Amino acid sequence: MMAERTTDHPPRDFDGLKDLLISRREALPRRLVQVAAFALENPDEVAFGTVASVAAQAKVQPSTLIRFAQTLGYAGFTDLQDVFRAQLKSRWPDYRERLARIGDHVTDHRDGVSGLVDGFAESAIASIDRLRETVSSMEVDRAATLLADAGTIYLLGLRRVFPVSAYLAYALGKIGCRAVLLDNVAALGPEQLAGANSGDALVAISFSPYAPITVELAARAAECGVPIVTITDSPFSPLSANATVQLEVVEADYAGFRSLAATMALAMALAVAAGARREARD
Repeated sequence: MMAERTTDHPPRDFDGLKDLLISRREALPRRLVQVAAFALENPDEVAFGTVASVAAQAKVQPSTLIRFAQTLGYAGFTDLQDVFRAQLKSRWPDYRERLARIGDHVTDHRDGVSGLVDGFAESAIASIDRLRETVSSMEVDRAATLLADAGTIYLLGLRRVFPVSAYLAYALGKIGCRAVLLDNVAALGPEQLAGANSGDALVAISFSPYAPITVELAARAAECGVPIVTITDSPFSPLSANATVQLEVVEADYAGFRSLAATMALAMALAVAAGARREARD
């Protein structure tokens, strides 16, 4: 059965499409939510892929992609792709184009480590350029103010993003903000968070595939009334439901390894801004 169309005049720009997906998130069937999350996290793949290749990456049937597009009011998947392609044309060159500048020598074993350094440097540059284009300065300001007003700042970021939460613990401590690193050593994350209350704040960081303990602890904090700043990669992230302020970062990757360059730059900005606001208030 064909899904009900959202509108006869669907958005023709990426921001409009993103807003539509966010507003429809609760009403969409589970499989379509899965497609929406993949599309927002991987706009390049949707723009350049075929129905079959995108469906394989999103782990759905090709027919689900067509149903997804038509549910949103598009004539079909190709019509939806035009929105993603227009977005790519209007923004800075994506990381694939940047990596292409390196040339075939990146994968030539004769170049050894130098090729890898070039590749990872290009992905870091792409990530930071994307951060500057997509992260709202207003939301960063809201997050920094929330942290400056907090009695204690709890920091939660495990697995790949642990270096970011560890850096925040170091930086915030140095500039006079009380910070507690939730490292979940010996599975003591719940106990480490036990004293948090509405006068504190939590910074929760996780990217796809999301760390289950991060999602769980963020939900516990929300139940206790703790304001939460989330740093994640999609409005469909499981952290979104409990976010007071959400900052979205999409890191580029090289050879399957994602950079942390943009996330670390954002963390540095948050720490310094929170410290400056606290200093001005005191």
